[in-house]
Amino acid sequence: MKKWQELIITDPQICHGKPCFKGTRILVSVVLDNLAAGIPVTEILEQYPGLTEECIQAAIAYAAEVVREGVADLT
Repeated sequence: MKKWQELIITDPQICHGKPCFKGTRILVSVVLDNLAAGIPVTEILEQYPGLTEECIQAAIAYAAEVVREGVADLT
């Protein structure tokens, strides 16, 4: 699997600088909210065709790093 940093970006010109998936305007927080709500990965992927299972795993890894470190280095 790619490191989450290869799939998640922040850019002030995209989604107001909030973390999103590279090449999309899909916020990482949207995926995490859906997972927290118990929505199955297959359903999330159907709702957001620009995502892959690797993106879902990257979102989880990103969240884990934020919790563990207090911040995530997006550079």
